[in-house]
Amino acid sequence: MKIGIIQQNCSASVEENRKKLAKSITKLAKEGAELVVLQELHDSLYFCQTEDTNNFRFALPIPGEATDFYSKVAKESQVVLVTSLFEKRAAGLYHNTAVVFDKDGSIAGMHRKMHIPDDPAYYEKFYFTPGDLGFHPIKTSVGKLGVQVCWDQWYPEGARLMALQGADLLIYPTAIGYESSDTKEEQKRQREAWMTIQRSHAIANGIPVVAVNRVGLEPDPSGATKGIKFWGSSFVAGQQGELLYQASETKQEAVVVDVDLKRTETVRQWWPFLRDRRIDAYKDLVHRFIENKKLRK
Repeated sequence: MKIGIIQQNCSASVEENRKKLAKSITKLAKEGAELVVLQELHDSLYFCQTEDTNNFRFALPIPGEATDFYSKVAKESQVVLVTSLFEKRAAGLYHNTAVVFDKDGSIAGMHRKMHIPDDPAYYEKFYFTPGDLGFHPIKTSVGKLGVQVCWDQWYPEGARLMALQGADLLIYPTAIGYESSDTKEEQKRQREAWMTIQRSHAIANGIPVVAVNRVGLEPDPSGATKGIKFWGSSFVAGQQGELLYQASETKQEAVVVDVDLKRTETVRQWWPFLRDRRIDAYKDLVHRFIENKKLRK
């Protein structure tokens, strides 16, 4: 499969961001992309750096004006398109939602972000209700897509559940970057940990991973921090975690990466992790934490 990824910086103008994305999607389609993946919350600046009720103006119903726009782009470009939108489900009820469009412009499915962070400059719990759609691949004309969003990417459980339901690949729209006060060494550790955990999902499940991040510096409107420098580094990894492509840490990119989905069966035959899972011994995974006394028999 030819997969297009778009790593870009965003402005305060929704119209400008969409126009730029549409142009890049059209370009990738002409280069043969069958599937195009966008970064997290691509229509606006990353507004979660502050807790501000004015930012709820960016939330839109699904279906609605935003999905109409991307439906048209997907249909005109004849690509399967993975978007990331701020969903207004009802007054006072909002989600961070990935919406997948098929080549005919129809909505193939959605994933509401399941894991919601709450850290300095990432105040997402103020804005987003945890997802309630679970972890289920979305069926499209190019295959079953295991779509999750950003913070979901740190959890092996979601990746495994997607794989067990036949996902052909894992996809993570992302918005993550550096805190300016961290040392260069710490910044490197964080970025490499981010890549390593996702590459491990590819290895453990024997399927490719696509992670598309924002790039560029976005100031903190409150002035409490020096803003977020998104570290880019969008990448596509193969079934053994090998890097098929890694984007720049600082530049915008729109590229097509060729991924051989047929390798999944061969890799799983070499490394039959699904065969050897001890499903009879994993029941305690449903607990938040396991006290030592629980382990003593």
